[in-house]
Amino acid sequence: MLSFIKSLTKRQKRGIMLALDSGLVIIALLFAFAAASLPGSLGQQFWNYLAVLPYVLASGALVSIWLGVCSIRLNAYETAAVGMTAVFALFLVITSTITSNIAGLGLPLGVHLTFGAAFFTAVVISRAVLLQVVLAIYRTSNARCRVLIYGAGTTGAQLVSALRSHENIEPIAFVDDNTAIQGLTVAHLTVHTPVRIAELAEEKNIDRVLLAVPSLSPPKQAQILRRLEGLGLEVQTLPSFSQLIGEEALVDKLTPVSAQKFLNRAEVKNPLNDGAACYSGKVVLVSGAGGSIGSELCRQVLECRPTKLVLYELSELALYTADMEFRQLTEGGNIEIVPILGSVTDTRQVRKVLDDHGVNIILHAAAYKHVPLVEANPLSGLVNNVFGTQALAEQAAKAGVERFILISSDKAVRPANIMGASKRLAELVIQDMARGRGGKAGTVFSMVRFGNVLGSSGSVVPLFQEQLMRGGPLTVTDRNVARYFMTVQEAVKLVLQAGAMARGGEVFVLDMGKPVPILKLARQVIESAGYTVCDEENPQGDIEIQFTGLRPGEKMTEELTLSGDLIGTRHPKIFSTVEDGLSEIEIASALRRLREAFVASNEDMARDVVQNWVEGFEEQTQLLKTS
Repeated sequence: MLSFIKSLTKRQKRGIMLALDSGLVIIALLFAFAAASLPGSLGQQFWNYLAVLPYVLASGALVSIWLGVCSIRLNAYETAAVGMTAVFALFLVITSTITSNIAGLGLPLGVHLTFGAAFFTAVVISRAVLLQVVLAIYRTSNARCRVLIYGAGTTGAQLVSALRSHENIEPIAFVDDNTAIQGLTVAHLTVHTPVRIAELAEEKNIDRVLLAVPSLSPPKQAQILRRLEGLGLEVQTLPSFSQLIGEEALVDKLTPVSAQKFLNRAEVKNPLNDGAACYSGKVVLVSGAGGSIGSELCRQVLECRPTKLVLYELSELALYTADMEFRQLTEGGNIEIVPILGSVTDTRQVRKVLDDHGVNIILHAAAYKHVPLVEANPLSGLVNNVFGTQALAEQAAKAGVERFILISSDKAVRPANIMGASKRLAELVIQDMARGRGGKAGTVFSMVRFGNVLGSSGSVVPLFQEQLMRGGPLTVTDRNVARYFMTVQEAVKLVLQAGAMARGGEVFVLDMGKPVPILKLARQVIESAGYTVCDEENPQGDIEIQFTGLRPGEKMTEELTLSGDLIGTRHPKIFSTVEDGLSEIEIASALRRLREAFVASNEDMARDVVQNWVEGFEEQTQLLKTS
């Protein structure tokens, strides 16, 4: 039966409804004649009316098609359709009255009115009965989706009314957090406590939960959704009325706030001025050009008008994205963009690129920087960050590159993790290169050390915003953890300025203000999005902050120098520091042992190299083990 119903075309369905309505016209006429108590038998009265019946049926069919009464879907037969049926019945009354008078039947007006009323009633009842018949067929023929509705308010009640006429969905029960309505019946469905969701799902064979609480904030909804999905239930969220009519976007209302908002100090906006001349008319190579820092280096270098910008990148996708962006920025200009896909550890490729393009300045930003990942993959981190820096620096000296600027990190100072240790070893390599191959005629090697970059990939602010969009909680390792922060724009501006003023061997340190507590930053991210923090003082808040404990290799606070001494430069936000490095023999020995560890794939040997040659690493590791 169900397959037969589904196989009917619109024209066939309309024909069936016209036939039904024609039958109802005859039934309504018989009822009108019987109710009128006219002289003669009922059969005689109907026989007399047969002369005008074809005209009534034909005009009725035309009016039904014109009004669309015969085309209205059964599950859409509501107020407006009832009104059109009333107009249809009135037209039949008028047609019956006129044609019967022309035929000289002399029927009283009451007969025609009774006919119209009976026909109207019969049509409405027939549609209701047919709907239930069709739904019954669907129920017995189809596997119905049994839904539990979370939220028994106005939205939930309206949803039940809409779903009751749906052929494939069956509302089973409500759950609601409001204890005042738990146990009551809303829209003929019982309201249960959310604690019983798992029990109800098993007991009543629930297939899906519909979240009908649009008044709750997105984080609250996300928390409920996560809890329900944890029970193995399929969950769908119902949009609010304001979203449906376009007053509020259907996407999450959370709009990521720019990183500058969380800086807690004035951003450095000094122009490069004289520093720009260092890069103007030069061939500049940026390693790691597709990363957060590398791509911003490229943008600001382009403002200095170099003749050529070489994008050196290991990630194909990152290189493609960067290449597309910078070609658009330089469209119509005379700056050549050269994308190079490769690793800085590939000595032969590095040498060829430097020679082929006549590189004058190298900004070395390529590095594995995510602490937990490098901690879990120490050999890969050390090889990329240390040997990559060595290969690029040595080939730069051989190719006669004018300047080499290493982008370093505050995690290199007394590092507590392999990532920081790898950056410190890279610094030691550059210091050794500056002593051995730098000087007046050689390459000017320098490095710039700074802290966390707000908004960069994998940094804490995007992580917090992603956790916020999922409804929280925001995760902080410790209440007392604090970090130095800069925006990528100001960090890069100062890096370029420092690189321009370098004379060889300097360790530049950027003024990053005071360390920012990560807990304070988490609160700012929550409140800037318009939500409240859920804690002991405000247990009804939107977003919770959870403390997960320090990760392996993580320090409570970072430092910017080994000695603590900062020497001023001509730029108020750039300082230099004097730090003892390793001798040429010590560097050679450390790198030889590190290469042996890599060849042997021995992580313990690599960690021994770090502990032996990186100042502060062993003591910090012991401190973490005993704390």
